[in-house]
Amino acid sequence: MVEGPEGAVLGIKIVQKSDLSKKKNHSKTALVLAGGAVSGGAFKAGGLKALNDFLLNRKVTDFDIYVGTSAGGLLAAPLAGGVPPEEILKSLDGSSDNFSQLSPLEIYYPNWRQVVEKPLRYLFERFAYFPSVLFDFFQALPDIGASLKKGVARFFHEPNYTNYEKMVRPLAKALYSRRSAPSILSAMPTGVFDNHPLEKFLRENMKRNHLSNHFKVLKRMRGKDLYISAMSLDSAERIVFGWDEKNDLTISEAVQASTAMPGFYKPVRLKGSDYVDGGVLKTANIDIAIEKGAELIVCYNPFRPLKNTVKLEYLREKNRYETRDRRISDNGVLGVFNQVFRSIYHSRLQDGIKALEQNKSFKGDIILIQPKEDDSTFFEMNPFAFWTRAGAAKSGFESVRKSILECFDEIQPILASYGIEMTREIADQDAAKIQRAANDDREIMEVLEGQASGKSRLRMILGGRRARNH
Repeated sequence: MVEGPEGAVLGIKIVQKSDLSKKKNHSKTALVLAGGAVSGGAFKAGGLKALNDFLLNRKVTDFDIYVGTSAGGLLAAPLAGGVPPEEILKSLDGSSDNFSQLSPLEIYYPNWRQVVEKPLRYLFERFAYFPSVLFDFFQALPDIGASLKKGVARFFHEPNYTNYEKMVRPLAKALYSRRSAPSILSAMPTGVFDNHPLEKFLRENMKRNHLSNHFKVLKRMRGKDLYISAMSLDSAERIVFGWDEKNDLTISEAVQASTAMPGFYKPVRLKGSDYVDGGVLKTANIDIAIEKGAELIVCYNPFRPLKNTVKLEYLREKNRYETRDRRISDNGVLGVFNQVFRSIYHSRLQDGIKALEQNKSFKGDIILIQPKEDDSTFFEMNPFAFWTRAGAAKSGFESVRKSILECFDEIQPILASYGIEMTREIADQDAAKIQRAANDDREIMEVLEGQASGKSRLRMILGGRRARNH
C-alpha cells in the first residue's frame, strides 16, 4: 500500500511483482475500468483524460486489452474502438462533430412499460385467481369428499384445534396446491429506469463512426481484446462477453446488460436471458485481464467510499455528543446507500488486490488509480445535475492528476519497463489552463477536450536528450 504523511492512504495502489530491469516492450497491457454510476460519466472521462496526459508515447486507446464493468463498460467500448477520452468528453458536452450528445433522458428513461403493465397484470391475475380456485375446488371435490366428511364428523365429536386442522387440511390442499395467490410485490416494476436508450445511443454512434459493434470484428480490425462483464439474474453467475468468450450479443447489448444496476434499471432481457449489473459480483474483474495474458494492468476505480471526519464534542449540560461537522447520514437515505455501496465495492476490490499480491503465480504489475479517501468531489456530485458537466470533468481530471503525481516516481519505472514513457508536463499545463479559466465552464471543457498537441514535441526533446546522454 502506498501511503502518504501520517499514514494517509493515497489514491494509488501498486502491486509490483515483475523484474523492472528487464524490458517487456511486447508484453500485453490492459486497461480495466471498474463500475460506478453511469451518470458520473463526465467525472470518469475527465480522469481518463488526466491519465492520457501522463502517457507520452502511448494513449489510453493503445492498450491491448480492455475490461469494462458496469459504467466502466460504457467507456471501455469506445476506447477499445480508438475513441480518445477527449472525444468522449465532447460527446457528453454536445460539442462533438462525430458523436451525438448523451442526454439525461437516455440515462434516466422511465420504466414506463412496467409501470403500466405490471399493476394491470396483477389485477387481472388477482381477479382471475378466485374463480380459478373455485374451479379447482369443485374439480377436486369428488376426491376429497370422503376425507372432508370424516374430518367434519371428527371435529364436531371432539372440537379442538388438532381436529380442526385435520378437517380443513383436505380443503386447503384442494384450494391452494395447484396455484398460489399473486403477490402485491409482483405489481412493482423491476427497476425505476430502463437503459435501452443507452444501448441505442452506443449502437448508433458506433455505426455513425464506422466502429465495429461486434467483438470478433473489433479484434480483427484493431487487434484489441474487449471484455464486458454482467451477471445472469437467474443463475447468479458472472457472464463475460468477448471475442473468445460469450459473443452472441453485440458490444452495445453487452454494455446494456453490464450497466443494468438492480433497482435503478430493470434487468435486461437479451435473447431470452435476464442480465443485471456486472458490478454485483465483482468490482473491477482484474482477473479477466490476467487470464487473457496481461502483464501490466492499469485499473481505474472512481467508486470509493469517503472518509468523512466527524469531530465530536461532549456537552455535559446536555449529556450528549454533538458535532459541527456534516455527517453522511445528513444527506438522507441516498447518502447512506451511496457510502454503503461504495464501501462494499471498494473492500471487494482491495481484497482482490491483496489476493494478487500473495499469489505467487502472478508475476505482473498492477497500478490501481482511485480518488484519495478524503476526496469528496465524486461522492457529493449530484448525478441529476447534467449542467455541471464541466465541474464534474474537472474534478475527475484533478482527482487522477493529483493521485498520479503523488506516486509518479513509483509508477514511472514500472511503465518504463513496458516501453511506456511518462511526463508531468502535459497534465501540469492543462491544470494551469484550467486554473486560469476559473469558473468558465466553456474554457474548462475546451482545455479538457483538446488533444495534447505538445506530446510529439516533448517526445522529440526527450529523445534528443537521451541521444546526447549516450
